[in-house]
Amino acid sequence: MHNMHWKRFLLPAAALACAFLGFGFQAAKQAAPVKDPLITGFEKSTVASVADAVDQITGTRGFLSHDMRPRTGNIRVVGRATTALLKPAPPEKATPALSTGMSTAMIDNAKPGEVGVIVIEDGLDVAGIGGLMGTAAKARGMAGVIVDGGVRDLKEVRGLGLAIYARSVVPSSTVSRFAGVAKDVPVQCAGVRISPGDIIVADEDGVVSVPAARAQEVLKRAQEIDERETKMVPYILKFKALTKAVEVFNRI
Repeated sequence: MHNMHWKRFLLPAAALACAFLGFGFQAAKQAAPVKDPLITGFEKSTVASVADAVDQITGTRGFLSHDMRPRTGNIRVVGRATTALLKPAPPEKATPALSTGMSTAMIDNAKPGEVGVIVIEDGLDVAGIGGLMGTAAKARGMAGVIVDGGVRDLKEVRGLGLAIYARSVVPSSTVSRFAGVAKDVPVQCAGVRISPGDIIVADEDGVVSVPAARAQEVLKRAQEIDERETKMVPYILKFKALTKAVEVFNRI
């Protein structure tokens, strides 16, 4: 009788606990964010096709300067931009706090999957990101960081697996030389204007910025270019030359 009394108590309690846990699981499952379909689309497109598509759709270049190269981490990067801007400043206005403040604030407020864009005006000889900022960016779940300037602490950052593109690799700091002046503002990065929310697409070919307002059109054109090039391959293999493929598809 004593054991049956406890069983009568435990069974409803267990059922209640299972229901509660099940509800928590369902709520967590439902709370999972829906991935941006534009980001998903650009993840499947080649960087070269995206660069051509931006040219054709906007009439302006979207590809960053040739020296913007992958330095660490997974090379492929696709995500929306969040920005920070640094300008030259005298030592008294380029203290550690003032020098790195905007970049760290940008990283600390970044959403998972975003791409940090740090612009250091005339700053190829200083590092805009290193081990500490890289650790924070990785912890925030950022897709990568693009630096119009340099990167340092390569061994440490490589260990993080964080994708960083930069125009140089240098051991120096922005402290006493540059000050952060703004975050989440339009910036001129390696020859291209990038605004917060623009889509960054990068791999070993380089980096392309897609204006947010034209992203759907650019993606459609990039997909068309990718499809056309895929269809050109059999012609090239058949005729062992490009001439026929170019003639049929008007593309090279």
